[in-house]
Amino acid sequence: MGIGGPQGLNLPAVPLRPAVFLDRDGTLNVPVIRDGRPHPPASLDEFRLFADVPAACRALHAAGFVLVVATNQPDVGRGTTPLAVVDAIHARLRELIPEITRIEVCIAPGQGVAHPEDRRRKPAPGMLLDAAAALSLDLTRSWMIGDRWRDVDCGRQAGVRTIFIDLGHDEALRTPPDHVVRDFSAAAAIILAAAQA
Repeated sequence: MGIGGPQGLNLPAVPLRPAVFLDRDGTLNVPVIRDGRPHPPASLDEFRLFADVPAACRALHAAGFVLVVATNQPDVGRGTTPLAVVDAIHARLRELIPEITRIEVCIAPGQGVAHPEDRRRKPAPGMLLDAAAALSLDLTRSWMIGDRWRDVDCGRQAGVRTIFIDLGHDEALRTPPDHVVRDFSAAAAIILAAAQA
């Protein structure tokens, strides 16, 4: 049913678009390994995309998907990484992948510390839900790609299909993803094939 206008007229509904929600570190860019564990880049100099990511993002965008980055950056909330560094990385990310429509960032520190943004901190689905409301996205036709259990759980809670990029982290999944792949290109191929089916 349309939305009634000021004179009771029914306005046409805005068509909802499918999206691909993208984790950042370990999905789009190479994680920085310190003490055997993956970490986000601490500076713009450490930021480096996986080689297959730009072309795969172009293909997803060309197929009609809205690209939305959803990234936890708790080091900002903890005060160990300046917000200016995250902003500079995201400016570079937009230069390298101009097909990205929106970047959602949560700086909630986590670790049991209450923070106003906790509803947005993955695995909570707030970033995806906020982007869906702002961009008129159809979550039933959307996907989440990530390399951590939080990404999979976030996508599942938001009602989107999930693809887990297995980089061999020493971390167990808590919810089974819809697909498991080894790289971003394989994830994009699954989404493109499903869109054509």
